[in-house]
Amino acid sequence: MTLERVEYQDGGTALTGWLARPAGDPLAAVLVFPTIANVTLATERRARMLADAGYLALIADFYGEPVTDFAAAGPLAAKLRADAGLYRRRLTAALAALRAKAPGLPLAAIGYCMGGQAALELVREGEDLVLAASFHGLLATDKPADRRFPGRILICHGDADPMVPRAQVLAFWEEMDAVGNAWHFHSYSGVKHGFTDPGSDARGLPAIAYDASADRQSWGALMGLLDELVA
Repeated sequence: MTLERVEYQDGGTALTGWLARPAGDPLAAVLVFPTIANVTLATERRARMLADAGYLALIADFYGEPVTDFAAAGPLAAKLRADAGLYRRRLTAALAALRAKAPGLPLAAIGYCMGGQAALELVREGEDLVLAASFHGLLATDKPADRRFPGRILICHGDADPMVPRAQVLAFWEEMDAVGNAWHFHSYSGVKHGFTDPGSDARGLPAIAYDASADRQSWGALMGLLDELVA
């Protein structure tokens, strides 16, 4: 399946998304936020999996410029996330680009690692989505939710993820409860950061590891909720 290039803007920043189309009429449209490394083969695979399941999927662009490796991604991400307003504008620009491709369709957003945090920032903005899902995503924010999110929230989390300790988990639950959000939290014992990416083990970092069971179970949870909400 060939992904279609989608050009869009955030103010003066030119961005490039990648669209995967299902074979028939889409059930809904899903915005896919990538990891800190921006668009990768692993993210493209998820977009194709969504299209195979009947969903229109757009991979968002965080930076508007190439990312050579994870080391180069760090400063780009730090600059983007330093300003919560700028960060959320960048995310809502991607949502607007998807909405333009999917008039009348229900919208959802999912994300991985930094992308999981991005999906949750749309929750905190109260965007009109049926579902927002985070896979081994960061749960902290500089601007906690102050309004109710209209859709459902799915968090798939590795309990051995040192980037998201239990204190952050509990703070997230309390933040969501304070505004009456409907959330599902799946926590996998002994599972680290990056558990959905088979390439995690090759990076040689102690904080991340692939986990085939958590990968399957978390994807099944996403598919189950999407089927429930848009069928």
